[in-house]
Amino acid sequence: MARIADLIAKGRTFSFEFFPPKTDSAQLSLGRAIGELESLGPSFVSVTYGAGGSTRQRTHAVVSWMRKETTLTPMAHLTCQGHVRSEIRDILNAYADDGVQNILALGGDVPTDGEPAPSDYTYASELLDDVSGDGRFSVGVAAHPEVHPRSTDRASDRRFLAAKLSRADFAITQFFFEVEVYVRMMNELADLGVNKPVLPGIMPVTNKKQIVRMAEMSGAAMPQWLIDRLDKVDDPEDVRRVGVEAATELCRDLLDAGAPGLHFYTMNRSTATREIHANLGLSSAC
Repeated sequence: MARIADLIAKGRTFSFEFFPPKTDSAQLSLGRAIGELESLGPSFVSVTYGAGGSTRQRTHAVVSWMRKETTLTPMAHLTCQGHVRSEIRDILNAYADDGVQNILALGGDVPTDGEPAPSDYTYASELLDDVSGDGRFSVGVAAHPEVHPRSTDRASDRRFLAAKLSRADFAITQFFFEVEVYVRMMNELADLGVNKPVLPGIMPVTNKKQIVRMAEMSGAAMPQWLIDRLDKVDDPEDVRRVGVEAATELCRDLLDAGAPGLHFYTMNRSTATREIHANLGLSSAC
C-alpha cells in the first residue's frame, strides 16, 4: 500500500474512479473493468460513496476487496451527509484496520428520498478537519475548475478551496473539457499562496445525452467546439471515437501545462480509458 501524497511527490500519476455496483450484473461489469484496468498499473483508484446506507456499505466492501485481492491502491470516498462524528470515527477505524491509507473527503449530495439522517457536518471542510486530524490517512478534497455550482462567486470559491488545501494533501477536480479552465484555477490558487497538487478529472464523452446531463449537474461547461464535433455523428461508436479523441487532446494539453497526473472517471467501463491510455503512451510512472 502507498499514500497518494507520496505517489504524487514521486512523479506524475494516473488513476481511475469506480462506483460501487447495485446489482449482480453491475458487479460483473465492475469486476471486468477493474481486471482490464488493473493491468495498466494505475497509481491508485478511487471508489465513490453514496448518500444511502447500503451504498456506503458497498463502498467499503469494494475498497476492502481491492485492498486484499488486487494489486491496486484504493482510495475511499467519504461524504459528510447524514453522518455524526462517532460514525466517522468507526468508518475510519474500519478502513485503517483493512490497511486503507487514502480518503477523499467530500461534501456529497443531499439525499432526495426520505428524511435526511442526522448529521454533525454541513460542509466538506468540517469533515476534512476530522479526517486529516485523524493522522492515519493521506487526504484529498474536491476542486471545481469552473467553480462549485453552489458557490456565490468565483473569489470566495477559490478562497474556500485554498483553505481546504491548506489541510489536505491534494485535490481531484470535477471533470471539464478545456485546459484553460484548469490553468486558470491553478493560477488563482497560486495567487493565494497554494501549491498543493491538483489532479485533473477526465470524463471522456461516450454518450451525448448522459454527458450533457452530468455537465449540467456538475457545473461543467460544454464548449461549442465539442458540441459541434458531437453533432456531426450519431452512431454510438462514432460518438465514443470523438469523445476519446477530445479527451486525449485534453490530457496532452494538461500534461504539457504541468498537471501532476490524470484521474479518469471510468463509469465502470474500461474501453475509452484504455484507448486514451494507449494514445498517450502512459506507464505506471505516467
